[in-house]
Amino acid sequence: MEKIYLDHASTMPVDLRVLEFAKQYLGSEIGNPSSLHSAGLEAMRAIEAAREKVAGLINAEDEKNIIFTGGATEANNLAIRGTAQRNIGLGKEVVASAIEHISVINPMKELQKHEFTFTQVPVDNTGLLMLDKLKEIVTKNTVVTSIMYANNEIGTIEPIKEISEIVHEKGHYLHVDATAAAGKIHIDVQGDGIDLLSLSSNDLYGPRGAGALYIKPGVKLQPVMLGGGQERGLRAGTENIFAIAGFGEAALIAKTELAEESSRLQAIRDKLIEDILKIDDSYLTGHRTLRLPHHASFRFSHIEGESILLNMDMYDIQISTGSACSSKTLEASHVLLAIGLKHEEAHGSMVITLGTSNSMDQVPGVVKAVKETVERLRKLSPLA
Repeated sequence: MEKIYLDHASTMPVDLRVLEFAKQYLGSEIGNPSSLHSAGLEAMRAIEAAREKVAGLINAEDEKNIIFTGGATEANNLAIRGTAQRNIGLGKEVVASAIEHISVINPMKELQKHEFTFTQVPVDNTGLLMLDKLKEIVTKNTVVTSIMYANNEIGTIEPIKEISEIVHEKGHYLHVDATAAAGKIHIDVQGDGIDLLSLSSNDLYGPRGAGALYIKPGVKLQPVMLGGGQERGLRAGTENIFAIAGFGEAALIAKTELAEESSRLQAIRDKLIEDILKIDDSYLTGHRTLRLPHHASFRFSHIEGESILLNMDMYDIQISTGSACSSKTLEASHVLLAIGLKHEEAHGSMVITLGTSNSMDQVPGVVKAVKETVERLRKLSPLA
């Protein structure tokens, strides 16, 4: 059986077109962007070209509103800690949804050590934010509210524009982690009313080691890593030109091909969902229709996700049980618990995220492998 990679939410392969474009910055183009000689100026031009491409993907007002970082985790930290600490005069409350990535939750927990109050907004059983609860929780002292555009574990897409209206009416700044959503669905930071937005190169078929933070004009941040004056003084350190140039090219390709590729992947996703749900005691997690076009997530009664992953790997099919960033713990996914699953139910999860290498022809083989895996594990399970 052919190798079938279905874990694109954890990492995506670098697009060969991106690699071909960016590899010049691993070889002949060696200047430091902060240097004033011709090699340095050429490096700076590469970074600014990438900045313009990333800005175009999310409809930023200007490329100057894009700050490059070492990844989405750093962008989330800069957005949350940087905004909260710089604007402490506005209040000492921070808010996030109950299903945020740990790179959002942990910085907010850290702020509690500095006398900030951290509150989480509940979601319903599909992962949609409870807007009435958001209205109750956000106050004039809430300096940063962080709500992800779409969840990487269950695929649910949040009503960001409505959330923005509530946050700006009741509190101050809205940060959106768009790592899982960018390049898969249309994002318009101006139309959606977003103040800060995090992106990842790796989740756009770009090189690892680059991320970005969009900052709306007028929003002030405090740097969280000090050094030189790179990236408007907000992100010290010599820029990773190869990764940033590749990130820009990946963003350009994603914007160009978004509509066609998302439609193609959605058809595969829907077929997988239809066929896998025919397995006894199988359930979809996340919203059925308001979900990322490449994302299908399930839970199966009486078995554990880690066993599913390992057994599927025997078929040379790579899937996930949730966020790769949390996979080293044995704790049940906080996302699945937040949507109301019991601990034993949350442990039986499987996440499939599609990409450019996947096709409709692969669906029967994947479904067959899932069915055989579930049946085999249930025979061995003391829970069955």
